[in-house]
Amino acid sequence: MTALQPLRRQKTPLAERLDLIVTPIFASLLALMAVVVWLYSDIDSTTLEILAPEKITRQIRETIVLGFLSSGLVVLIAVPIGIIVSRRGFPRLKNFLVDFLGLAQALPAYGLIVIFFTFMGTGLETVVYALALFSLLPVLRNTIVGLEQVDKSVIDAGRGMGYTRLQVLAKIELPLAVPVIMAGIRTAIVINIGMAALAFLVGGGGIGETINSGLKLNRGPAIFIGAVMVAILAMVFDFLSALAQKYLKPKGI
Repeated sequence: MTALQPLRRQKTPLAERLDLIVTPIFASLLALMAVVVWLYSDIDSTTLEILAPEKITRQIRETIVLGFLSSGLVVLIAVPIGIIVSRRGFPRLKNFLVDFLGLAQALPAYGLIVIFFTFMGTGLETVVYALALFSLLPVLRNTIVGLEQVDKSVIDAGRGMGYTRLQVLAKIELPLAVPVIMAGIRTAIVINIGMAALAFLVGGGGIGETINSGLKLNRGPAIFIGAVMVAILAMVFDFLSALAQKYLKPKGI
């Protein structure tokens, strides 16, 4: 099997600054386009009903909850497992997990949600578990790669100072692996927010309800505004993750 590769390369300071600038610009442009569509499209009573403020507020809240819960579950599962399988003696388990999760991610998100629906029924929990499984691979793979790329001489120096294995992990390996791990977490968060639009299929709510209503009733403005809201939410969370990635990594990296 070929060596694992991180999903995102570590960025230069200039790329990091651009990352924090470009995302808000694109989000603002999308918001402006939504406003233009709202002001200059033929908005009838049906479209107004689909885009009712109380409905949109509820759907945004549900999408955020789905994104938070599924991403939090991914971090709680993938990071500890990534730490365990990156230790000596677990190469077969590491390769198995990466291959298995690769197959899970190869499934369409719709199909994965339906599979979980078959066993768990409708509701928010079904979507959370399906999204968590779908986005486990980026965090697991980046955790493994981030830990494995730490310079062995730095680890040996820590051991020479009397650090235990746990201290080496906590004070050397994890801090140095933070940029790569956070890149995987960013990827997982964006995946989860985007895929949360499918939550309505199994009674999980979310902005997908607006898009689905627009499609059923042939209301283009509702479809466009719903899609823009999903995109903006994903960008907002990606921006917040980029800030965390910038300020959590050790100085000098």
